Formats: sequence, C-alpha cells, structure tokens
Amino acid sequence: MKGDTPTRLFDFPRFQLNNKPLADSLATKVDGKWKKISTQEYVDMSDQFGRALIEAGLQPGDKVAVASTNNRWEWNILDIGTLQAGCVDVPVYPTISEDDYEYIFNDAGVKLVFVSDLALYEKIIHIKDKVAGLAEIYTFDQVPNAPNWMDFMAMGESNTHQEVLEQRMKAVKTEDLATLIYTSGTTGRPKGVMLSHQNIASNSLDSFPRIPTKGDNELALSFLPLCHVYERMLIYLYCYACVPIYYAESMDSIGDNIRELKPTIFTAVPRLLEKIYDRIVAKGSELTGIKKKLFFWAIELGEEYELTGKGGLYKMKLAIVRKLIFSKWMEALGGRVKAIASGSAALNPRLIRIFSAAGVNIQEGYGLTETSPVISVNGPDVDQKRIGTVGRLIRNVEVKIAEDGEILCKGPNVMLGYYNKPEATAEVLSEDGWFHTGDIGEFVDGDFLKITDRKKEIFKTSGGKYIAPQLMETRFKESHFIEQIMVIGEGEKHPAAIVQPDFEFLKSYCKRKGLDYGSDKEVIQNEKIKARIFQDVEAINRHFGKWEQVKKIELSDHAWTVDSGELTPTMKLKRRIVQSLHQDHYERIYGHKPGK
Repeated sequence: MKGDTPTRLFDFPRFQLNNKPLADSLATKVDGKWKKISTQEYVDMSDQFGRALIEAGLQPGDKVAVASTNNRWEWNILDIGTLQAGCVDVPVYPTISEDDYEYIFNDAGVKLVFVSDLALYEKIIHIKDKVAGLAEIYTFDQVPNAPNWMDFMAMGESNTHQEVLEQRMKAVKTEDLATLIYTSGTTGRPKGVMLSHQNIASNSLDSFPRIPTKGDNELALSFLPLCHVYERMLIYLYCYACVPIYYAESMDSIGDNIRELKPTIFTAVPRLLEKIYDRIVAKGSELTGIKKKLFFWAIELGEEYELTGKGGLYKMKLAIVRKLIFSKWMEALGGRVKAIASGSAALNPRLIRIFSAAGVNIQEGYGLTETSPVISVNGPDVDQKRIGTVGRLIRNVEVKIAEDGEILCKGPNVMLGYYNKPEATAEVLSEDGWFHTGDIGEFVDGDFLKITDRKKEIFKTSGGKYIAPQLMETRFKESHFIEQIMVIGEGEKHPAAIVQPDFEFLKSYCKRKGLDYGSDKEVIQNEKIKARIFQDVEAINRHFGKWEQVKKIELSDHAWTVDSGELTPTMKLKRRIVQSLHQDHYERIYGHKPGK
C-alpha cells in the first residue's frame, strides 16, 4: 500500500485515492438508478464541503449535526468535510422525538443541521427556535421552501479557503474529538459519547484482519444506520480495503438489493437474520411431499453442525443438503457473500449453526458505542471462530474480567468520555483507562470471549436465585411464534414473560389451522393461541434450571418498535418502558403491579 496508514478519519478517502481509486467508491440508488461517485469525487466534494463550512464562519470544534432516513453518500461527504475543517459531527437517529432532538442539539451546541427529507425537516424546524446558536437546517432532497445542501455546497465552489482548509487539516491531531454519538439509551436522557479520530480509526484498522474481503470484485452493501458507530466504523474499514460501498434503498428493499448487487460483505443485527431465517422456514413449510421432508432434514442437520469434529457420514449428508436445499439460500443472498458481520445484540447460536451448515459465514462480534465499537469478533475461518462466543479480541484491545464477572476493556478504542458529564464518565471509566462495559462475560477455549448477560439486567427472585434474562430471551426467540420477549420476575416467586408474538407468522398459522384471526388484538385473546405459544416456551424451558423456568406468559397486542417506545434504534429492549406499558400484564401474572 502506498502512503501513510490513516490516523484521522478524513485520511481514509485519501488513502483509497493513493492506493486503489474506484469509479464507484460510494453509490446510492436514486429514481431506480445507481448514482455513483468516484474516489476522486469523494475527496473533491469533501474538500468543497469543508470550504463551505469555513465560508459559513464555522470554527474548529464547532458542531454539525446530520440525520438521514436512509444511508446515502451525501452523509459521507458531510462527515469527511466536517472533520477536515476541524469541526465535530453529531450524527443522530431519524426516529427520535422532537424533544430528544432539542436536548441533543442544545447539549452539543449544534451550529448547522443537515437532514435527508421533508419529514425530518418538518420535525426539526419545529424546535429550531429552541436551540440556541442553530443557524440553519439544510436538506439533501429537494424540499420546497427549505435550504438545500447543494446551496450550501455552492459556498465552497471557490478555492478561496483551500489553504485555510489544508492548514486546519494539518492541525487536527489523531487524539482530537471527531464525533459526538448520542447513545439511544434504554433509560433516561441520551449521553453524548466523545470519540476521537484515533478511537474509530484504530478500530477500523484493528478489525481489518478479520474480514475475508480483500481481493478484487468485492462489494459492500450497507443498510444499518450510519449514525450508529457499528456501521460507520465499517464504512471507514471498507474504504481502507478499497471496497465499493452501495447503500440499500431502504430496509424493505434489502432482499432485492442483495439479489441485484450480489455483495461479498454486509452487516446485520440479529433480528434481521432471524427474520431472514423465519421467511425461509415459512417458504419451506409451504412445500409438500419429499421436498418438504428434505427441507426440514436440512434444518435438522444444520442444528447439529459443528465447526470441527463431525464424521464422514455427517459430511456426506451435509453435502447432499447443501446441493439440494442450502444452495438456494446462498442464491437468495446473492451467491457471492463471504461474510455477514453480526453485532448490536446476541445472536442465537442455533441460527449460526444452521447458516454455517448452509455455507453462510456469519461473524458475530461484540462492542459498544463507548469502544468505537469493536472489542472482539469471530474470524472467517474455523480456527478463528467459536459458535456461541463473540470471538477473539481484536489487535491492541485488552479485556479483563472483574470479580463480579463484568467485562472491562482498555485500548485505543475506548472513548474520551461523555460530553458535559464528568460524573457519568467517572462511573464507567477508571483513571487508568479501564472501561466498565456493564456486560457479564467469560473467556472460553482460552481466548474466545463469551457474553452471558447485562450486569444491570440480572435480577433475583424472592427465593434469592439469580436470573439472567438476556440469555433466556435469545433462546426463547427460537420459537417461530415469538418476535420479542421480556423475562420478568424481580423479587417474585418465579420468572414469567411478556411476549410480543410474530403476528405475520401467527396469521399464516391460523390460516393453516382454520382459526379465525380477526385482528392482532383479537387473536391474542384466543386461549388456543396462548396455549400453543406457551407450549414452545415450556419446550425451551428445559434448557434452564428449575428456578429459571418461565411459569406464566402474557401476550402483547401490538408489535414492539422504536416508534412505540419499547425498542431502542438498535433493537434492544427498553425494559423499564416495556414494563411500564405492560403493567396490566404484570398484574395478571403476579396479582399486583410492579414494585407493589
């Protein structure tokens, strides 16, 4: 590779330009056609954006916010251009409330905001006057009566400020603050995680050896939000690897985009992989005769899959189902995928076994926003992977397990702290640099990290027995009937659970069984449905100790979503919110409201 290794985030596009400039460094689909920009255009437009910031009067350290409904290359131009001007970008989720926007923009002291479309513009224009110092809101799409980002870019067309821009770039140190990422949080106000250029750049470079896409004809498909550090870090990694990045049109179009583009790598959260699997199984259930038997034989073989140690007879059977059944799974994923990186939450080991048996390489990893994010990740090869773990630590990252089982992390990836919150920072970050993750874990097979639960979410029953709900919830979601589930029972005689059924699967089940569906609210009143779902719960209960087993369930009458408040944007349960919204379920189970 030519040129210096990137140390600041805006070094990455220039590294690509010096080593392997691409005609399609970034691509977004607009009106049915892929709009691509080359590496040279990426660099030139980022320079132009940086000059426009200088023309607009922004100083080093000033904050620029961005919110986009879907990933698009304009986001990257803003990101690199902002950082080159010595400013700090503040990416925010498009799904948060106006109240949260107002809080974040005031806390960060945002000067400019860029949004993707009309809906977000209208959302933020409502709170503009409540944010001191906010000068303007620009849109990427053409929105009537709204300033457009191309109007802003026009301010940087002249090279007048190029010398100043280059001086600012030289002045940026790798340890300087690059971005404020406000964690969605399962409780309370979001906290601004301060990440430096070094934090994210080192994480990209130290994760690089784990990806198998380093040849020619590689392509990355991106659809997880760029405002989340997980996808954002990988965007820099792809740039360093000189891999073209194509942005999916929407979450609904992912399947179509995969089949069209045939990516070699993409990222996913467990819920997405669970939905992919559920759709495959639903189609398999519609088969008849020998085809249906072959399909479910393939699933059974997949459940028995081991990375090593299976004998010749198993390998022979696996070869048969790979050719007859699993080859179609690979086709559905474009036929070229070398790696699917899974993060953000625990992925059921059973799914990893089945996908691995199908020849799909899923690499589960672990990290937090505060660690930029990757702490550990499984590699692509058998000797670099252990099912049920989150892999080996990446380069330059240390982990130790505290006496109470908490995972502590130290390295160049650990955040600078929480913005404007020294006390909150001191609670999780020791003076000697150890970050307290809040996760409980252990090392298995020597150096493979395994997460067992969230420290704050472990609770005791009235009998003094500890319950680790996350581990159980991941297992219960093996049931096709269960989309979301929250295990409860702190201070109670036994655990129970509030279940959000997979309503799409329920519809097909009712149709097959001749049961009246009516509506989501009506179907959960059917005692036969509740009994059938509890049948799956009882079957999975056998994997747990007697004190852990869920004794009762109640069914939610609506899907838990980010908009409904029960999930964070990264699809984690907001436990306190779920419990407060489902107090009637809690009372039916235990005979009293929570905490009574």
